[in-house]
Amino acid sequence: MVAGIVTALVLCAAIYLGSRGLHNFDSALAPYAIASVFLAFGIAYRYTVWISSPGARRLFKKGWGAALSWQNMRRAPTALPRMIATYLGFQKFLGARSRSRWAAHQLIFWGCVLAALITFPLSWGWFTFTSPTGSGPQYSMNLWGFSLAKFDALSVVGWIAFHGLDLAAVLVIAGATYFLVRRMRDREAGTGQRFGYDLVPLLALIIISVTGLLLTFSSVFLHGGGYQFLAVLHMAAVVLTLLYLPFGKFFHIAQRPAAVGMQLFKYTEHGSVQPCRVCGEPIDTTAYVENLRGTMQDLKLGFDQVVLTCPRCKRLARGQAYRTEVKRGF
Repeated sequence: MVAGIVTALVLCAAIYLGSRGLHNFDSALAPYAIASVFLAFGIAYRYTVWISSPGARRLFKKGWGAALSWQNMRRAPTALPRMIATYLGFQKFLGARSRSRWAAHQLIFWGCVLAALITFPLSWGWFTFTSPTGSGPQYSMNLWGFSLAKFDALSVVGWIAFHGLDLAAVLVIAGATYFLVRRMRDREAGTGQRFGYDLVPLLALIIISVTGLLLTFSSVFLHGGGYQFLAVLHMAAVVLTLLYLPFGKFFHIAQRPAAVGMQLFKYTEHGSVQPCRVCGEPIDTTAYVENLRGTMQDLKLGFDQVVLTCPRCKRLARGQAYRTEVKRGF
């Protein structure tokens, strides 16, 4: 709770300072800014609860310890940037499951990243567009009150600058629709899915993106017809999604960086390999196996020796136990 309150207060101070004492703050975007403050509180609170469990705490310590290790930086200076790019950015581990799922996930990921980079600074008053004439077409792009670049609103650069959220919406709609259709048609995917956990996030992304595109459609083709209703609908969808984010499936966004650190931990500790105690085949790095074993001991599971057995031998042992104990007498 304390971490959440501190994070929210820090963000409020950053909004005040970044908008130059609220001078550049747009009151029309206040609901988004307020929702982002609650989002910061929720993520910090949920994160502290998450790392309070033995497994997550060990993942957090080992992951961030490996990422911030000066020794690792000296020994493998390109390892962390490479893993951030491949594991966090391009998420190549998803490609091993399905190329189409990887492509759809990339569409959602980069669409959300683009939208976040535009929406949050705008709603906080950090990012503004000003024109010396008041109506264009020459505009200045400002960050924290300092001019970054000047462009013509009628040029290609100007179109991209003012329609960045539309481009992000198209990416998100394409990716989210793929996963939504897959969950409706694929019986395997639909077996264990839950409406609130698996389908609501996809529907929220689609609703936000569609209503955002409709705002542009209204202003360009309908001369503002229905704009106020669409603006309220879009705002409600965004605010509710931001409030939902820390307590649903989207929370894995905050968890993922620690997993990148764990991948770095495995990479930097590749010196010795733990063999299977049954067949002798390599399992993983000794440090990683011992870390997993320590987590099981923290949880007092009482069978931490099982991590010293490779997956194949585990399956054989389970099969033999099933045949001996369950099938006996049938």
